[in-house]
Amino acid sequence: MDLGLRDKVALITGSSRGLGLASAAALAAEGCHVMLTARGAEQLARAVDQVRSVASSADAVAAVAADLSTAEGVARAVEEAASRFGGLDILVNNMGLARGRGLVDTSDAEWQEAFDQTLYPAIRASRLAVPHMRARGGGAIVMITSIWGRESGGRMTYNAVKAAETSLSKSLAQQLAPHNIRVVSVAPGSILFPGGSWHTRQQTDPEGSAEFVKRELPFGRFGRADEVGEVVAFLASPRASWVSGASVVVDGCQSKSNL
Repeated sequence: MDLGLRDKVALITGSSRGLGLASAAALAAEGCHVMLTARGAEQLARAVDQVRSVASSADAVAAVAADLSTAEGVARAVEEAASRFGGLDILVNNMGLARGRGLVDTSDAEWQEAFDQTLYPAIRASRLAVPHMRARGGGAIVMITSIWGRESGGRMTYNAVKAAETSLSKSLAQQLAPHNIRVVSVAPGSILFPGGSWHTRQQTDPEGSAEFVKRELPFGRFGRADEVGEVVAFLASPRASWVSGASVVVDGCQSKSNL
């Protein structure tokens, strides 16, 4: 299926690995111009090489190293994408980091970090992307959230910020529909990729990880990053023109919610 994404411009935050990298690759394979962004320049360079291997041309892929936990870093990423490729059609908000433990043991600093590294980058990038999308007659914002933003589970801080992103997506979808800008959230379950949290757990506790898969994952395996990236590309495309405000679960029926 041709998704109708050729020559569209996409910015993917947190795209040096995992779900962001997979989303960038899926969009590039469909003919998008893609701008990757993350903090680590070395890992980002490797990601660019990987995405270029599936892109229509090497010039269709670029990257900017920026600290997206800051307003300045987000502004730099958005402006680099728009200036390099002449506009912006698609924004994939994939930043996500949340540490801490239980309520009593989690400090204000850990709570603030969760918001600085997850929710605020999504708010700032979306706010800056919208004028560029309006100028092009519309666009799409995809928020990478989590099944733990839809129901209880996972680390408390992560659950809170991902729930906030899910709610933000719905609100933005209603606000931006008159400008032909769609907003959707994608809620992955447990995804295995190199350098990710489940990869680390497999290395440190293989028996516990295997037991988790047996107990919690009906298909008997972790999800793959590309399985999420392909959904992101579809939802960002004109083929999903009547999908906005939805939270799309990509979890191999791991979660328990009926909604």
